[in-house]
Amino acid sequence: MTQLPEISTLKSINPFTQQTLASYPLFDLKQLDAVLADVSKAQQSWQNSTVPQRSDLLRSLGKVLRQRRDELAALATNEMGKTFVSALAEVDKCADTCDFYAEHGPAMIVDEKVALDNGRQAVINYQPLGIVLAVMPWNFPYWQVFRCMIPAFMAGNAIVLKHASNVPGCALVIESVCREASVPENLMRTLLVPGNQAEALIAHPLVAAVSFTGSTDAGRKIAAVAGQHLKKCVLELGGSDAYLVLDDADLDIAIEKCVTSRLLNNGQSCIAAKRFLVADSLYGEFSRRYTEAFRTRVSGDPMLPSTDIGPLARPDLAQELAAQVKESVRLGAVLLCGGEYDSSNKDNAFYPPTVLANVRPGMPAFDQEMFGPVAALIRVHNEEEAIGLANQSRFGLGSGVFTRDPERALRVASRLQAGNCAINDFVRSDPRLPFGGVKESGYGRELSHLGLREFTNIQSVLIG
Repeated sequence: MTQLPEISTLKSINPFTQQTLASYPLFDLKQLDAVLADVSKAQQSWQNSTVPQRSDLLRSLGKVLRQRRDELAALATNEMGKTFVSALAEVDKCADTCDFYAEHGPAMIVDEKVALDNGRQAVINYQPLGIVLAVMPWNFPYWQVFRCMIPAFMAGNAIVLKHASNVPGCALVIESVCREASVPENLMRTLLVPGNQAEALIAHPLVAAVSFTGSTDAGRKIAAVAGQHLKKCVLELGGSDAYLVLDDADLDIAIEKCVTSRLLNNGQSCIAAKRFLVADSLYGEFSRRYTEAFRTRVSGDPMLPSTDIGPLARPDLAQELAAQVKESVRLGAVLLCGGEYDSSNKDNAFYPPTVLANVRPGMPAFDQEMFGPVAALIRVHNEEEAIGLANQSRFGLGSGVFTRDPERALRVASRLQAGNCAINDFVRSDPRLPFGGVKESGYGRELSHLGLREFTNIQSVLIG
């Protein structure tokens, strides 16, 4: 592995108070090699475990998550600013997914018998690859990890976690949860290293595959290194999800779901609705009611149950969002609410809920991912224009369609270039469904039986 940088610690900083919560020493090169060697030995033993043993392990993980949910949720809130209420829901989702795979995972990796000609038979089996490197973001510090780790364990793999540098406490507590749940020693390890060490970790001979969730630019680098070393890679990258509010939509449902999706996790979600393509006949009422809903949302201390929106995870993220909004307005977008950011305070991580109207291609609010509580409203004159503008994006992660006509909804959804689509609802990941994107939103799938099999060797055995 290449030489580590001169910095020696990772700091956990509360984005609401800007106070340093803790500092964690970085691993040195010898530690990294030793950890990977230990994980490899643990995986070689784990791949021989029985499927019932794997199910028992996942049930134990779910139980520990529920026992420690308040502690885990408070840590996530303090490290990256999400509301405590949403952090609790995140922990619960991880626990529920443990239970789902404990119950349904065995059927996903059972050997499949195939009848061939002349009375011959074949068997398709699913073998673990080995160590999966999980390079994960800060916005859902538990869910992003567990949705990779749970299927990986069920398939017989081990996990090493290189988490985002601003949530080291969450990274370490995941390892603590695994220990408490009696996960075999070293089957899951957290590596405290800076972001620029991810490429070296991918190249390490003991790492078999990589799962990455994060920005498109970082995903390109991850994919290039994985490709150079011929290692399996699953990428879930950025999004600029388009939600189509067609002329026969139920506005009450559309506004509720579109507001909720845009402000989920303080607006910091790859699958949040970001661009709203609204039929001309509904645009006036939609924009008025949508803007009013944004104005009533309460920003403040994310630990308080009365708070709807906490700070962004870091001040630089708020500064970047402010610059995107400012440039969009310069190019012709109209501010309906929000857009006021105190840039004189270098520690200010709050960005107000903001609605932009008259958004068009060529503006950051249309072309780029807006990773914060900013909504882009776009008036469309017909269904064809809505579909065309929805697909006029380099991203393809999520989408939404609002209409009272079920057949119309399915027809429109089938033409949207996105890995996920919600009808009269907003997109969210679900362990029963494959999750991922197309175009610059990545490739490969997580969750469901397809996600579990991503990190397996699908072997065909011909019986003569």
